[in-house]
Amino acid sequence: MPQHALRDKRFPLMPQLFSSASVAVENGFDRSPLGSRDSPGSERSAAHCPLDSCSRPLCQPRAERHKSQEALEAQYVSVGPRDTACGWRGFAPECLQVFNTPKGFLFFLCAASFLQGMTVNGFINTVITSIERRYDLHSYQSGLIASSYDIAACLCLTFVSYFGGSGHKPRCLGWGVLLLGAGSLVFALPHFISGRYEAEVDAGAQMGTCPANQTAVCADSRSGLSHFRLVFMLGQFLHGVGATPLYTLGVTYLDENVKSSYSPVYIAVFYTAAILGPAAGYLIGGAMLNVYTEVGRRTHLTPESPLWVGAWWIGFLGAAATALLIAVPVLGYPRQLPGSQSYVVMRTAETRQLKDHSHKTASSLAFGKTVRDLPLSIWLLLKNPTFILLCLAGATEATLVASMSTFGPKFLEAQFSLSASEAASLFGYLVVPAGGGGTLLGGFLVNRFRLRGPGIIRFCLLCTLTSLLAFFVFLTHCPNVPMAGVTVGYDSLLPEGHLNLTAACNAHCSCRPETYSPVCDTNGTMYYSPCYAGCPGLAESGPGGLKVYRGCSCVPTSLGHATAGKCTSTCQRKPLLLVLVFVVIVFTFLSSIPALTATLRCVPDRQRSFALGIQWIVVRTLGSIPGPIAFGWVIDKACLLWQDQRGHQGSCFVYQNAAMSHYMLVVGLVYKVLGFLFFAAAYFLYKSPSGPLDCLDASLPSQSSASESPTDLQRQNDV
Repeated sequence: MPQHALRDKRFPLMPQLFSSASVAVENGFDRSPLGSRDSPGSERSAAHCPLDSCSRPLCQPRAERHKSQEALEAQYVSVGPRDTACGWRGFAPECLQVFNTPKGFLFFLCAASFLQGMTVNGFINTVITSIERRYDLHSYQSGLIASSYDIAACLCLTFVSYFGGSGHKPRCLGWGVLLLGAGSLVFALPHFISGRYEAEVDAGAQMGTCPANQTAVCADSRSGLSHFRLVFMLGQFLHGVGATPLYTLGVTYLDENVKSSYSPVYIAVFYTAAILGPAAGYLIGGAMLNVYTEVGRRTHLTPESPLWVGAWWIGFLGAAATALLIAVPVLGYPRQLPGSQSYVVMRTAETRQLKDHSHKTASSLAFGKTVRDLPLSIWLLLKNPTFILLCLAGATEATLVASMSTFGPKFLEAQFSLSASEAASLFGYLVVPAGGGGTLLGGFLVNRFRLRGPGIIRFCLLCTLTSLLAFFVFLTHCPNVPMAGVTVGYDSLLPEGHLNLTAACNAHCSCRPETYSPVCDTNGTMYYSPCYAGCPGLAESGPGGLKVYRGCSCVPTSLGHATAGKCTSTCQRKPLLLVLVFVVIVFTFLSSIPALTATLRCVPDRQRSFALGIQWIVVRTLGSIPGPIAFGWVIDKACLLWQDQRGHQGSCFVYQNAAMSHYMLVVGLVYKVLGFLFFAAAYFLYKSPSGPLDCLDASLPSQSSASESPTDLQRQNDV
């Protein structure tokens, strides 16, 4: 009872902030005037006006209210229909209304973002090698398949965010999830229309030993399956179109239906689900690859065979079915959740107010509903320096995130001499707790310390500065494992930059560089292949199932044997490197939700969805698309040994660890410094709103009361 009494005394003060004397609450509960000049609530609030600085602006005279009206310009009116029931057209049973809350919508939205991350960033990256092998695709073709997602997103973001921002957001989100499921179904389609997979294996071929059978003939084995890349591209295109509403309309729908201080927490939970999705995709996709692609058919191949193709398509069928289950409840949500009208005032007060007529135009209820307003909408955003700087800062952060996601496993593989699967697993163990934890913690801290526009940007500055300092971890590196003919000579020192895999001990073997199969001797020296180590016979089974080659002429030991596989790195700096890389990832993701919240607060309320769409276009075109290309070009400069594909240069086998670390340090520092400067400029150009935001925030009902007990709002209106 005391809480209701306190809230009843506070809430009638709210109408004096509005631009009209009588504003209706058209949210499905009560459309009577919230308060007027002659209302009892107004008289009581005027009589008992508190004298503290927080409450004084709420009780100012009518003349002063007109002076501050330009600063606040809060229009507390309904934008959508009056029906806020959860259901599908006329079917809205009472049992479904328990889910008609921000928490209920957040659950389904998290499920959708988890599915999107698992499919696009998990399944695709896991099965791309199997698809290349099955359909005879080149690397650039598989790269085009992956980039089709970003291309579709860039093409659709402008229109989806512009028209969806003033439309029915849950309905757009539901159809987007359905398109996401359709994309997964199309992506799995080639398995069912391309015929059975037939693999031919010459079981007697034993390449890589000395003397090796060098009579292998290159045959033209074109299967005509490469045209299926167009089907994969179509599937990825549908993935991109379907995911477009998630990170624009989904974010703004959450923000406009919860209390302003709770918004960063809700958005952080949403983005954490999107980060955890790829981890599940790697686990499920990796497990499916251990099943033969022709399920139920016996084969002599094993998962270790280079011709093995796993059941890459099963995960996409499951994703399509799951998308249907998620889309149905999302389509049933109303345009506005019950009680959401009470949060319009706080969001408008926090929004950076423009000093000219443009803000009044953007705040108009009729603005943004036709394509004629699109050029003006873009022009208003371009005139907002804070928004532009936050977009550029987001692009720099996205460059590092995309680049580290792509080349982080390669860095760990080179530094610690790990296999590709071991490096990917280790990097996954770093990214999941660091990325997910940093995202959640960022939203929690914004809510815990009640940060507003300038405070949020200061927090982003602190995170960027900390991760910039932690980036100096790349000054440290692990020494290269000695490799005969690459980093060390067979009999003497090898001049830097000079490769010589052939020596007197293996000259009679006539080794070919096409077969890369490293072996390690007992002294910790690695060789390109058993042939280059001078091993004459086939491998024998050793302790622990390892393959051991004996009698190798290039191994300077009395036993002369070598073990298949890379040599284990004895780097003492491994714990330090992992800890500092963890810190870089944590603080990079720690600023993601605060930066997103700052973007929502620096644009007019009617342009928030469109602003997020434009921001995503900038982030993709300047960050996530060209970033990995730039990082890959720089890392290639550190390559010592390239693959030889019959005279053509292939992928890199051995990197110079010191050069790789230093190159990554230089590029990383450049982007981090740019991000810091963009955040700093955004902080100085951000204009704080006028009005006591903390007091206004306190006067609003809590999120739970507005969403779960809508009758409380009507009870307050009647006072």
